[in-house]
Amino acid sequence: MTTDNGTTGKPAARSTTAGDGTPPAPGTLAAATATASAGGGPAATGPRALAWRRRRDSAVRFWRQYRTHRAGVLGLAALLLFALLALAAPLLVGSDVDNVTDAPGSPMESPSREFPFGTDQFGRNLLGLVIWGARVSLLVGLLAAVLSVAIGTLIGVTAGHFRGWYATVMMRVTDWFLVMPTLVLAIALATVMSRSLVTVVVAIGVTTWPTTARLVRAQTLAVETRPYIERARALGGGHWHVMSRHVLPNVMPLVLAQTTLIISAAILAEATLAFLGLGDPTVVSWGGLLQDAREAGAVSAGRWWYLVPPGIAIAVVALAFTLCGRAVESVLNPRLGVSR
Repeated sequence: MTTDNGTTGKPAARSTTAGDGTPPAPGTLAAATATASAGGGPAATGPRALAWRRRRDSAVRFWRQYRTHRAGVLGLAALLLFALLALAAPLLVGSDVDNVTDAPGSPMESPSREFPFGTDQFGRNLLGLVIWGARVSLLVGLLAAVLSVAIGTLIGVTAGHFRGWYATVMMRVTDWFLVMPTLVLAIALATVMSRSLVTVVVAIGVTTWPTTARLVRAQTLAVETRPYIERARALGGGHWHVMSRHVLPNVMPLVLAQTTLIISAAILAEATLAFLGLGDPTVVSWGGLLQDAREAGAVSAGRWWYLVPPGIAIAVVALAFTLCGRAVESVLNPRLGVSR
C-alpha cells in the first residue's frame, strides 16, 4: 500500500538530522539532556534529587511544628545568644581577659559602670570571664554529649540487632553503669587521669551513655520487626547493610532528641567537676569560676557577684537545652503530649 506521494504505509522513523539533512553536532544530545534536567525533565527527578527534596520538605515540616512550641523557641533563642557570645568572645573581651598579672581592676570590686559584674580575687573583669568561659563550658558539654551518644547508639543498635549472648552481655554492662552513680564514676576517672579538658570530656562521655543505649536498643527491636527489614535480608542484605541503611536512619530522631537532653547534663557535670577542682586549671570555665569563688571565700564574705553570674549562666544554658530537647521530642513523637 502506498500513499499519494509514493511512500509506503510504514510509520516514519524519527530523523536524527537537521532540517538541511546534516547530522547533529556531537554535543547536541548532551546539551539537550542538560537542558531537560534544568527544566525539570526526567533527569531532574532522579533518586538523589527525590531524596534531597524529601529531606528538605521534612526539615521544613519539622521547623513549622517546632516553632509552635513557645518554650522550645525561647530555649533555642537563648542557645543562639550564648553561642554568638562564645564565638565572638575574642572580639568582645580580648584573649587576655584571664591575665592575672595585668588585671584592669582591684580585687573583689562590687558591680559598677566600669565592671558590670564586678571583679574577681585578682581584679579581672567578671563579665569578660563569664563570656570567655562560655567557650569552654559549651565545647566540653557538646563533645561529651557526642561521645556519650555515640557509645550509646553503637551499643544499642548492635545489641538490638544481633541479640543472643552479645545483647545479654551488653545489657548487663549497661545495667551496671545505670546503678552506679554517674558523678562518682566521673570523679574517679577524672582523679586517676591527668587534669585536662580531654579528661573531663572522657569522664563525662563514658559514664552517661547507658540511658541512650537502652532507648536505642528498644527502638532497634521495634524497627527490626518491620517487613522491609525482612525484605532486605531476603535480598541478601548483610548485617552492616541492615543496620546502616535501615535501622540507624529510623533511630536517628530518637538520638537527636536524646543528644539535646544529654548536653545539659554534660554541662552540669563539667561545672561540678571543675567546682571540685578536677577540671583544667589553665582554662576559664563557669565551673572553674565557681571553684575560684569558693577558694577566695566569696561565700562567707558575701561577695555575691562572684557566684551569681556563672551560676545563672550554667542554669540558663542547661534549661535552654532541656526546653529544646523536650520540644524536639514532642515534634518527633507527638504522642508524648508535651505542653507548648
